[in-house]
Amino acid sequence: MSQPVNTRGGSSIKESLASWGDLAGLLRGGDQGAIVPVVIPRDTRGLRWTVLVWFGLFALTSALMMTINSLTAGTTVTEFAYTALSIPTLIVGLLSIIAAGLWWWRGSIVEIEEGTHGILTKYGAIVKPIGPGRHYLWHPWSRVDFVVDTRTEIPYTAPVLACPTRENVPLKSIEFFLKFQIMDPIRFVTIIGASNFDLVLSSAVQDAIRQRSRQVNTESAYDLRGSNVEDMRRLLNNMLEKYGVRITGCNIPDVQLPNQYQQHLATRERVAKELVAYEQEWELTRKRRIDTLLMDIERSKKTRDAKIVEVNASLNKARKDVAQMLEEQETEAQRVRYEIETRGRADLVAAENEAKAQQRLATAYRDNRAVLEYELARRRLDVGATLAEHAPRPIVVQTEAGAGDTSALSTLLTAQLLPQMMNGVGSSRPSLASGANAQEAMDSVRGSVAAAAGRQQELAEEYQRQQDSAMRQQFERGEGYGQSGRR
Repeated sequence: MSQPVNTRGGSSIKESLASWGDLAGLLRGGDQGAIVPVVIPRDTRGLRWTVLVWFGLFALTSALMMTINSLTAGTTVTEFAYTALSIPTLIVGLLSIIAAGLWWWRGSIVEIEEGTHGILTKYGAIVKPIGPGRHYLWHPWSRVDFVVDTRTEIPYTAPVLACPTRENVPLKSIEFFLKFQIMDPIRFVTIIGASNFDLVLSSAVQDAIRQRSRQVNTESAYDLRGSNVEDMRRLLNNMLEKYGVRITGCNIPDVQLPNQYQQHLATRERVAKELVAYEQEWELTRKRRIDTLLMDIERSKKTRDAKIVEVNASLNKARKDVAQMLEEQETEAQRVRYEIETRGRADLVAAENEAKAQQRLATAYRDNRAVLEYELARRRLDVGATLAEHAPRPIVVQTEAGAGDTSALSTLLTAQLLPQMMNGVGSSRPSLASGANAQEAMDSVRGSVAAAAGRQQELAEEYQRQQDSAMRQQFERGEGYGQSGRR
């Protein structure tokens, strides 16, 4: 039997009694706008199938009695009558028992929808929850008392009226939306039930919303819409966990202020719009003044740019005159430089010619002096050779030291042999002596000639260095080469 619908203006939760064919419609669509998470199915099995069992047993017993009577009957007619009646009675009894078995088998089948759980009881005591699918309840007193939706996240809307803010201004309403899911169907059914859960959930939501509204100012009440309510979800989960229910999500979709405060906000909004309009007008005026000032600035910039152009033209003309003057000075300097270089080259050529002449003179002087010295040395050699031919030649007789041979005989022999040696050797000795003296004189002459040549070379190099130094100094002073000699 359906319970009365809640008229609070929000969602209501209840449980309904329905047949097995209406379970899916009630669990998914509700009943008269109410949420139905729990349905009590009607048990239509009963014990009517036992009538067929008892009728079949009676028929079988009757057939058995007829068979016994037919065996004990005295006449053939009676025996035939009992036999004819026992066979149909036996068939009817068997068919009754078979029909009763089929009825019992078909009545024991229970099908649980996907996403739901059934609560199996026996003799009124809860045995266990059974999942989706087909189940067989062979025991006559076993039944499914509740079918609970455990898969669907059930939406629930709870508008809370007259919620006071921090300034103790009661808001017109705060709409709170949440989704819950039944996690433990046995605890949900046995501890609280669907109707009582509606009252508990509504009270918990109102308490949580009032606590939240007390934390905000009236002006910022609209900020509650779409705000983070994770703390409220945790609070509700802590309160509803003992009932086997879990809140999967929640939010505040709408907040309505009192009518008087809405008028006050409308006045504030009108004033704000007027302020915005005044600010826009002021912005236009300020922009107009700024545009005027910018035009004046642009005009001043154009005047300044014109003057800058005139100054740049004068500056370019001055630069052009200075460049022309510098070019003329550079041309004059180039001409003077070329003249100085030409004069210097001429002086350099004259100095080189003079140096070559001095060098040739020095070479000639050096050659003549060497020839004279050679002639003088040759004559000296001739005079030395002549003197050497007529010079006396001493003869030294040397004996071995320490011999002590100083006898008269040796002295006599030496005196006899000395004139012969002088006559025999005299003819060759002068030539040898003159040849040796001539060789020594030639070596002496060659050494003198070499020394004279070296000295002459040193004198020529010294003269060349002096000439180069003098010409360099004249060039540095800008006088040109060879001018100091002419002065």
